[in-house]
Amino acid sequence: MSSPVDIVDYQPAWGVAFADLGVTLRRALGDVAVRIDHIGSTSVPGLAAKPVLDIQISVLALEPVDGFRGPLAGLGYVYRTSNPERTKRYFREPPGQRRTHIHVRQLGSFSQQIPLLFRDYLRSHPDEAAAYAAMKRRCAHRFRHDRQAYVEAKDPFVWQIIRHADAWAQQVGWIPGPSDA
Repeated sequence: MSSPVDIVDYQPAWGVAFADLGVTLRRALGDVAVRIDHIGSTSVPGLAAKPVLDIQISVLALEPVDGFRGPLAGLGYVYRTSNPERTKRYFREPPGQRRTHIHVRQLGSFSQQIPLLFRDYLRSHPDEAAAYAAMKRRCAHRFRHDRQAYVEAKDPFVWQIIRHADAWAQQVGWIPGPSDA
């Protein structure tokens, strides 16, 4: 059985942990990583989240994987070949270290842009971030021991935020800022 779904208050230490890890990743990956970004709920100040660091590494191409797989494996990250998403390559933390999800995506792809837009929109709209946190807490309470049901329950709300974020992006001419690491 998987661990329970726990949503905790925002921790400033998440940003510090990413900054430290970002330096390590940049050193290991060099120019292979066009961007290294802190994404997901832990990247939005004030947003309650599962205490899991999500990191997106943007590369020019997903194949061959050797250019990023080797350096990540050298740091102890475990490549999850069973990941069903075809638009990313997925790695998990080294055994015994803090929960970290590394999403390697192709620069400029839809799947690479959406997490950045979602993050930037929530950073710019604290009321929507608060509503998202409240919804996540309700879903976590209801589906505490069923991670997949938790994810499925929050999906409609996430897509509603993405629709708002897309409208906002068109209004402000949003483009991703510089890489976080």
